[in-house]
Amino acid sequence: MSAMARERRLAEIFVEVADSLVEDFDVIDLLHRLSARCVELLDVSAAGILLADAHGELQIIAASDEHTRLLELLALQHDQGPCVECYRTGAARTNIDLTRGEVTAAWPRFAAQARETGYVITHAIPLRLRNRVVGALNLFQTAPHRLGDDDIALAQALADVATIAVLQQRTLEQSHVENSQLQNALTSRILIEQVKGVLAERWNTSVDEAFAAFRSYARARHLRLSDLAAQIIEGDFDTRTIPAPHVS
Repeated sequence: MSAMARERRLAEIFVEVADSLVEDFDVIDLLHRLSARCVELLDVSAAGILLADAHGELQIIAASDEHTRLLELLALQHDQGPCVECYRTGAARTNIDLTRGEVTAAWPRFAAQARETGYVITHAIPLRLRNRVVGALNLFQTAPHRLGDDDIALAQALADVATIAVLQQRTLEQSHVENSQLQNALTSRILIEQVKGVLAERWNTSVDEAFAAFRSYARARHLRLSDLAAQIIEGDFDTRTIPAPHVS
């Protein structure tokens, strides 16, 4: 993508985000879109957003795709990985060479699984508003080129937008409210994970294809992903009304 095209696309994305930050917006859908936009704008292979739960442990909230190995790699970081350090310190960890043992000595399991998945460079960007850190943005590359300062600044800007989305309509001084809403977002993610599995099995498709069909149906009808997922899990919604994905 040329510099001019990227600037134009970036402006479109920030307008898209601004239009999304309305009352009762769907934070999970917005964070999924931001993850995908990171891949589009930053020339990285995958991206994931992790939020801290009430116990301060990072949990997956959104990813640029739903491939099992990427989700497993993101999930591993509740225990170890650059996102854990990024969340605890509030400082970005960028251009981490996963092929160098001396660089990844603190998180060997994470580094080994990342390499097995095909990633050679990773970055962890804090989701931070002033002095409060609520999570981290994780970027992965299969190509060994470094991200420059401008790309890192753009990644931080996208992480800042994600933070604003998470903290929208909250009062930072009311920490119990913030923790409750963070937990609600994480609980919603669990419901959506269950629905993806149910639909994938029912349609005999991949989880990616099932999630895309589920998400498309919800967005077309202005339904929150978490609300639709809860209805499905509780048996209050007939999933036959969701068009099955077209499998080539």
